[in-house]
Amino acid sequence: MPLRRSIAVAALALAPMLTSCGFNQPTDAVYTPGVGVNERSGQVDVLHALVVSGADGSGTVVANLVNNDREQADTLTDIAGAGDDQGVTVSLDSPVEIPAGGGVQLLDESEISIEGDPVTAGSFVELSLTFERGETVTVNAPVVPRRGDFAEVPVPSVAPTTAAPEHEESGGH
Repeated sequence: MPLRRSIAVAALALAPMLTSCGFNQPTDAVYTPGVGVNERSGQVDVLHALVVSGADGSGTVVANLVNNDREQADTLTDIAGAGDDQGVTVSLDSPVEIPAGGGVQLLDESEISIEGDPVTAGSFVELSLTFERGETVTVNAPVVPRRGDFAEVPVPSVAPTTAAPEHEESGGH
């Protein structure tokens, strides 16, 4: 009896250690904590894609682009609204080259502004990124407010949507 009891006590003492072994094991799964979205389905990975908005209706597109082809460079030639968000206007000043086997941060290369009703903090905007070598990658990018980690991101200045009528006098009533 004492031997059985000793084995049972030892088993109970070791059980928590044995059952927890699988929970803290490292994996080779990609995990990138953050607000932006990742799309790794193409030759160019679109990483941490998001829109930073300073005011409803406008913002700046931010993303990292990584070229998985170690032999040939590629170039981002266009960004446009996609799906239900085809009506948004995206301004890419000039094509952005992604070196072979390298990457670029869009914010470092070009300020890419976006305008349209769907661009409001807390929403998502579907964007298609088109590359020179013929590939198009679509992401559903979150729209975040320009504060916290994104406080320094330049955003388009917003022009007033309505002007005051000319017949109003300045001053108090």
